[in-house]
Amino acid sequence: MGSDGVVYESIGRTYATTRREEPRVAARIHDALGDVRSVLNVGAGTGSYEPRDASVVAVEPSRTMLGQRGADRSPLVINGFAEALPFVDGSFDAAMAVLTIHHWSDLPRGLAELRRVARRQVVFFFEPLSTHDFWALEYFPTAMALPTEQQAPGEAELRAVLDVREVRPVPVPADCIDGFGAAFWRRPEAYTDPAVQAGMSWLAQLSPEDLAAGTARLRSDLESGAWARRHGHLLELDEYDAGYRLAVAGD
Repeated sequence: MGSDGVVYESIGRTYATTRREEPRVAARIHDALGDVRSVLNVGAGTGSYEPRDASVVAVEPSRTMLGQRGADRSPLVINGFAEALPFVDGSFDAAMAVLTIHHWSDLPRGLAELRRVARRQVVFFFEPLSTHDFWALEYFPTAMALPTEQQAPGEAELRAVLDVREVRPVPVPADCIDGFGAAFWRRPEAYTDPAVQAGMSWLAQLSPEDLAAGTARLRSDLESGAWARRHGHLLELDEYDAGYRLAVAGD
């Protein structure tokens, strides 16, 4: 999460249980961070994906999210915003931002702050042109009208501010344990689970009526076999490119 801390005071309450760190994604993020000694995690949420072998400072605007940080996470926490990081230039070896930039109120300013305080920047994000093809949007189409979806930044916006050296695809494993947006691409029944829905910002922000209608349509298609007829080919895959990317910038 980024600057939209108010949103996550209400929709972030299940993150400790539904948004667990996925080891295979963590390995990719840690590889991108490299051999660093100090890391700033911006929009840190509950602390998932923070490296254990470095000194980590977390910045997060939502106290609801901060309250769910595990005991094994860094105790160095600041209730703050990406756009105004309270650190001098070059304070950290690396800055990381995990599935958060689409919530920032001023993306260029937030990215410039990452670049200012750390020599390397690692950003895990989703490419809108790819994620907007995800099958679940057939059932919850009004999610496309959410500001966080309409204005979601992609690679071009990152390159406009950061010195991006590489953008790596991050495929989602079929048994992904971190319940982010497309995590259950091969387990469609999960998108009818209220706890799962509450842990995904693109569903949690929907009106109760739209969420209920989409859930009912999906349940009906699962029971009738309509979902399997349209998307059953996904059941043969072990991983899926849902548009998630890892940008590595700076030194």
